[in-house]
Parts: sequence; structure tokens; C-alpha cells
Amino acid sequence: MTIMQFEPSELIIKPDGSIYHLGLLPEDLPDHIITVGDPDRVEHVSKHFDQITKKVQRREFVSHIGRLGDNNIMCISTGIGTDNIDIVINELDALANIDFSSRIPKKQKRRLNIYRLGTSGTVRPDINVDEMIISSYGVGFDGLAFFYNIGTRSKELEDTINNVVGQELPEVRVYASPAGEEAFAKFSKISKFKKGITLTLPGFYGPQGRLLRGGAQSVNFIDLVASISYRGYFVTNIEMETSGIYYLASALGHNALSLNAILANRSSKVFSVNPNKTVDKLIKAFFDNF
Repeated sequence: MTIMQFEPSELIIKPDGSIYHLGLLPEDLPDHIITVGDPDRVEHVSKHFDQITKKVQRREFVSHIGRLGDNNIMCISTGIGTDNIDIVINELDALANIDFSSRIPKKQKRRLNIYRLGTSGTVRPDINVDEMIISSYGVGFDGLAFFYNIGTRSKELEDTINNVVGQELPEVRVYASPAGEEAFAKFSKISKFKKGITLTLPGFYGPQGRLLRGGAQSVNFIDLVASISYRGYFVTNIEMETSGIYYLASALGHNALSLNAILANRSSKVFSVNPNKTVDKLIKAFFDNF
């Protein structure tokens, strides 16, 4: 049997033994990982740890590692977009499941629990700003999954979205992946969190139907997607990371959940008057139920 060994150009390990982009060592990695987009938000999360044992910063990737009760835990910033998610999830998995000394996959695989605590805008008129949503599915308009040949995808949901969105964006093709079953089951029992399908777009303005000077191909995008439902869940919100996390987590055998603070209602054109308070509410709700 051929043993897979990753070449230096494919698995890039820095001279200090850390992974190329994140700057983390294999021994740094806990089983519980919180991702946030904004590097400045990491300290707002890690202040809830019982203890912070290590801090690392490489580019936009800021990591605080510590303890919470009996658990080792980490918060890492991803920056914006699924291009960064591709880096973060792959490098976290490499830290967990590749032996850096031999460059060979480990026989015993680790399963990471990955929680995104992020901001989002809702497309539904019946959801208010400052509410919180957990994502049953992540639907990607960014194309990341099409570069891989493994991972869990919901073809039925993909067809549903494509049939509706194709009315105005015929060249767009989506992929859809579910939340981790264990994490979703745990947080779906909590009444503070609404549940819905999250759309991940490859930009903040035109891709999300915002009309500034650049214009947008689909001026009816928000109304179109707000009408979509699948297996009892409506499309509820739009952001820029969830689909990549869900797809890669499923492909690599990890348990992922996206928890969203709603800062904007795209239907009513309202934005939160105190977004920092809403984000802090999401963080607190997560730790209250961790």
C-alpha cells in the first residue's frame, strides 16, 4: 500500500514547526475551536475563558488558546470570506491529523468541534435585527466546493436554490452542506436561537444585492431568496463564511456549527443601533450553553 507523504510545497511547515499561515504548532490545537471573522473580536471571546495560555498572530489570523472548565479551547479569527476559510479549516485539520515530522496522515483521526460566531444580515421581514440564528445548512455561492471531490452536499437543496436564483443569475451555481449533527442538535434546543438556512456570498455589495455605484446584476435577490424553504427551514440570512466551514468540516470529518448575530434586516432596510452589544449577546449565549 502506498503511503501518502505531503511534499514541502503542499504542506508548508515553518522552521519553528508551525503551520504556514496560522503560525500554530500541532500541540497548540484543542478539540474545541471558535472562529470569528474580525481579529479584534478574538479578545471579546477569550475573556470568557477561565485561562488564556497562549496567543499567536499571523496576518489576519489571531489565535487565543486556553482553558474553559475541563476543556481546552481556542478562538481564531479567519478574516472575511471562504478563501480564508479554505486556509483555516485545512490548516486546523493538518495540525490535528497529519504527523508533521513524517508528513504522513495519522492513523487515529481527531474530530474537531468548530463553532463560528459571526455577524449576518437577515432576508426575512419576520426576523428582527439583534436576534440570533443557527444555520441548519450553509449554501455557497462562492464555488469553493467545486474544487474538491469529497464532502457532504445536499443536491436537493442545491437544485431548489439554483431553480429560484437562476431566474436572475443564470450563470451562478451553488453548493449546500449541512451543519454538524451533534452541534446543531445541541443548540437547536435553545429558544434564544432561531433556525434557518444561511447563504454564503463571495462579496458584501453586488453579490448580496447592495446597490451602490457598482450596481447589482439582481435587484430582486433578497426577495427571491427570502421565499425559499427546504425541509421546514426558510432561507433566513446572508454572510460570507458558513458554507465553506460546513463543506470542509464535512469533508474532513469535523463537527461544525454557525451561530449568527443579526445586525441588518435587508427586507426592512434596518441596521442595528448597537451592533457590539448584539455580538456580545451572541458570545454570551454561546458560552452559557457550551
